Amino acid sequence: MKILANDGIDPIGKTILENAGFTVDTNHIPQAELADRLNEYDAITVRSATKVRKELIDACPNIKAIGRGGVGMDNIDVEYARSKGIAVVNTPAASSHSVAELVFAHLLTGVRFLHDSNRKMPVDGNVNFAALKKQYAAGVELKGKTLGVVGFGRIGRETAKIALGMGMDVVYYDLFEGPKALTLDFSGNVTVDIPVKQVELNDLFAVSDFISLHVPFLDKPAIGKEEFALLKDGVGLVNASRGGVIDELELINALNSGKVAFAGLDVFDDEPTPRVDLLKHPKVSLTPHIGAATNEAQERIGEELAQLLIDNLKK
Repeated sequence: MKILANDGIDPIGKTILENAGFTVDTNHIPQAELADRLNEYDAITVRSATKVRKELIDACPNIKAIGRGGVGMDNIDVEYARSKGIAVVNTPAASSHSVAELVFAHLLTGVRFLHDSNRKMPVDGNVNFAALKKQYAAGVELKGKTLGVVGFGRIGRETAKIALGMGMDVVYYDLFEGPKALTLDFSGNVTVDIPVKQVELNDLFAVSDFISLHVPFLDKPAIGKEEFALLKDGVGLVNASRGGVIDELELINALNSGKVAFAGLDVFDDEPTPRVDLLKHPKVSLTPHIGAATNEAQERIGEELAQLLIDNLKK
């Protein structure tokens, strides 16, 4: 059997599949050519770039499995594929900690103005050092502040654990009833249970000093014009979930007015061509959709994805 890893796969995953008798092709086929060429393969793995929609599924009846290296499957017509007898699998746990750490990279960047300082120091640092020092002198600590986590799945919980470890309070919103405490694991086999509080969404908006979003793609933004009005003045926002979860135009307005102190964005409405005024905004910390892009996460994703494909293709 042949597997097309169209968005790549970690070498560990490729080796596992090859040792199981599969041929793995890691040469990328452009989206426009997939309908003509994908039927040469028995399975395809994707990340977020390649889309596997109904039309592609219908054009490639030889496909028996679709693997998503990561969490969200918004780029796959999952139910339609499964109705055709195609196995659709993903790796929801493998990247959780990496995404959570990126959330805190953005939070720490925002509260100490690193995103703007890194832009201005190379330009003015040797001629305007004192003024820049004064400009960035009003940083705040995360310890003792409240983090609101919207969506309390695996990534939301990992984010909350880091927050608790840094001395923050955590409130969260989720559609389903969640835990009253999270267990933190420390070196030396030490574990500590720390309380977290589940609240209604509007209550989370009202009390959170910082908000991190961990929700799937929605029909309308989770934070739009009405929701921005409910936020605490000077709140910090981080979105490492999906583009469209925050109304980007309203975000720019809120940043300009000071309602939002800063935003950390790993995902955007119009990837791979985000709006330029957002990319150039001095109050926005930016990364190009790299939440799961750590060596450790990619190894876990590759290993888990390979085993899921083996289990489904060798039934």
